[in-house]
Amino acid sequence: MSLKRSLINIAKLPLKDVKEIFSSFDTVLTDCDGVIWSSADVIKGAKEALDLIRSKGKKLFYYSNNSTRSREMFKSSIMKFGFHCKNEDIISTTFLTAYYLKSINFNKKAYVIGSIGLCKELELVGIKHTSVGPDVLNIKESIYEYVDSFQPDPEIGAVVIGYDIHISLPKLIKASSYLNRPDVLFVATNTDQSYPLTRKDVVLPAVGSIVAAIQAVDNRKPFIIGKPETYALEWLRKEVHVEAKRTLMIGDRLNTDILFGTRCGFQTLLVLTGVTKLEDVEKLLKSKTKEDKDLIPDFYIESIGHLVNILNL
Repeated sequence: MSLKRSLINIAKLPLKDVKEIFSSFDTVLTDCDGVIWSSADVIKGAKEALDLIRSKGKKLFYYSNNSTRSREMFKSSIMKFGFHCKNEDIISTTFLTAYYLKSINFNKKAYVIGSIGLCKELELVGIKHTSVGPDVLNIKESIYEYVDSFQPDPEIGAVVIGYDIHISLPKLIKASSYLNRPDVLFVATNTDQSYPLTRKDVVLPAVGSIVAAIQAVDNRKPFIIGKPETYALEWLRKEVHVEAKRTLMIGDRLNTDILFGTRCGFQTLLVLTGVTKLEDVEKLLKSKTKEDKDLIPDFYIESIGHLVNILNL
């Protein structure tokens, strides 16, 4: 079946086309928040849809840009929602970051701006790292006193950035100082700009804001692990032996999930239960730029739960 980027509602296609589409992929990657759950609520029919995908012999992976949890922590969360899950079913930016550093034989110490989940994954592959948590400036001392007292750790060979609720000026100083040395690697779990909130009058900055602050100082680009960058495809090819053109990416964000799928050569399915609305894609259809066209999914569906009726045909 020849597929083109346009607004195709997979639930409205003839049965023969649907069967052809679902026989054209062996592997499914699904985002989590906004796709199979929203905040603390499971999307109706999501569990049944994923069970049906597995029952048809497809490999299924949960792929999240969330950089606060290890795979073990992700598994606990996913299973609490009632979904079937094993550690090896999870592709997280924390896991991929550790995998990347191990794959390049990194044997120094990482300065981590992030959370415990990232540290746990680094520890699992034997990578030394700094501790996480608050690192604040004593209000009684001036910034210059702090700078004079800072003694850089000579063992640091990488600065690794994930989401950190304790981000502070001392952390930015340390990260920027280490990256002033050209031999120190710069790695970011992802560059998401903000996290979705139910409140529309508040913006919650994400990892991308931390990365941007450090980039502004050191004028260095990080190696970015998560969506929409394609490092996960390297892991999938090497460890799972997937074929890109026979892989489906399901997501709710155009600039992460769908763009990632497009860049990897995957088929893409947008669900409308998360960040992206149908009118967002309709606007892109009018654009003539490749950058905008790459954000357009192959298919869309109102909810992943609507796949149940399709897959039961």
